[in-house]
Amino acid sequence: MKEIVVFGAGDIAALADFYFTHDSSRRVAAFTVDAAFVKDSTYLDRPLVPFEEVASHYPPDRFDLFVAISYAKLNAVRIAKTAAARAMGYQLASYVSSRATTFADLTHGDNCFILENNVIQPFARIGANVTLWSGNHIGHHSTIEDNVFMASHVVVSGGVRVGEASFVGVNVTVRDHVTIGARCVLGAGALVLDNLPDGSVVAPRGTEISPVPSHRLRGI
Repeated sequence: MKEIVVFGAGDIAALADFYFTHDSSRRVAAFTVDAAFVKDSTYLDRPLVPFEEVASHYPPDRFDLFVAISYAKLNAVRIAKTAAARAMGYQLASYVSSRATTFADLTHGDNCFILENNVIQPFARIGANVTLWSGNHIGHHSTIEDNVFMASHVVVSGGVRVGEASFVGVNVTVRDHVTIGARCVLGAGALVLDNLPDGSVVAPRGTEISPVPSHRLRGI
């Protein structure tokens, strides 16, 4: 099995290195970022090379690549880098935690990052370049389309479709058989009961601070 080069030199890259190293049969050989962001020759005690030169140092016939990037610019940065890596001839690795609950029929695309305590029920399908942070429920017969980033403790009920390049925040709940369009943003705690067109933003009201300070509360 090929060793991996990780694109990134931030928190998500460090996490990807940890998960691949401690919970997979893959080894991270090096890291890469765009030349403008190379600040040192190493990262986490492994070589750090410019992305523009990565294929000459770690050729795609001998190494796979994993793009460890967040949902920046509504996933557009991650989409661009995975496309560039594929154009160079790289196969993109995926990580599925051994602590995720999955079944034999699970299908997912390349460059997926599926962390611990995700429950993915039978007949669900996960696209390419999808991040499922820890602790989500993906219901039966649901589809998570390509390039989605899903934060933690999301409940996706049965028969749901989450559209391409959408962002789903923490503690979002999606009712069964709902279709969410492409490039939607569902803010933390959103409750989605109806279909959403492309580009929708659902942003529940944030924390409200009471005018009564804590020292004046009774019985606490």
